[in-house]
Amino acid sequence: MRNRFFLIGFAVLAVVTLMPRHPAAQGKASAPSRTPDGKPNFAGNYSFSTVTPLQRPDALAGKATLTDEEAAAFEADENKRLNRDLFDPEKGQPSAGYAPRAQGGVLSYNEFWYERGSKLTRDKRTSLIVDPPEGKIPLTPEAQRRVAEMRQLSDSGRGDSYADRPLSDRCLQGFNSGPPMTPSAYNNNLQIVQSPGYVVIITENIHNARIIPTDGRPHTKIRSWSGDSRGRWEADTLVVDTINFRRETSLTGSSANTTLVERFTRMDADTIKYEFTVSDQTTYTRPWSAMLPLTRIHEPIFEYGCHEGNYALSNILSGARKQERESEAGVK
Repeated sequence: MRNRFFLIGFAVLAVVTLMPRHPAAQGKASAPSRTPDGKPNFAGNYSFSTVTPLQRPDALAGKATLTDEEAAAFEADENKRLNRDLFDPEKGQPSAGYAPRAQGGVLSYNEFWYERGSKLTRDKRTSLIVDPPEGKIPLTPEAQRRVAEMRQLSDSGRGDSYADRPLSDRCLQGFNSGPPMTPSAYNNNLQIVQSPGYVVIITENIHNARIIPTDGRPHTKIRSWSGDSRGRWEADTLVVDTINFRRETSLTGSSANTTLVERFTRMDADTIKYEFTVSDQTTYTRPWSAMLPLTRIHEPIFEYGCHEGNYALSNILSGARKQERESEAGVK
């Protein structure tokens, strides 16, 4: 059973209607089913969960893929390392011997609430990034400094203003829903809806619906949290160009100058190959690309009850101000 209950901690779940299921493939997948206007039919619900990291771990430097035995060992180690029931918050690491701790006593949530991926991609890659070959995001020195500052701010729980907090804290953008979409600890699910001239991608995290025209209209000059997306068809591949972000995206160190190109290609009846390339001269030394599968699920997408503004922000900021007053009083 998939752990799809994270939302209970935020609000009452509201189930949305499933898109119609596609017939199971008979033998090898033939040409993809078509919409009334003749386009490949991507409609349905999908998961992009995987234990394959976006960036290649330093311990696997120079190793793009793993053998079956290495992959099994990596999956076992990662599933154990990430298991929140085995985490000792006092030591900041898995507890000795991985002895399970009491349910409900681990960090913010115990393992029940997570639904991260447990398997590597089918090709057993060590990173979702396929270019550059090193499997790392090519950050500029300035971007590295910016990332370090943002991480310190996030870890400290502080901020002079709500605008200092990450977009996910403010319930404006999901930390995995992008665009682009990258796997995270939970809510790695999306729904694709199509109609003539449009494709809509509804991500479960922060329940964002990205409406993508595919009728050839030009980009607007309006900036938004998800950027301005325009789609086009190259044979049976949907290509989506997104520009005009309002601020950073869900990607590490990104900025409003991000340019994103996504490609959706059906591989079989239940799998879409999702590729994206990111460019931003103010953040990256070169464009970089990643690839991951979207796998069909026959389960509903739930409402992620995180509302714009996030009611908890007042507590985050007031708590930070209290800590500052106590610190100042101690100095005096």
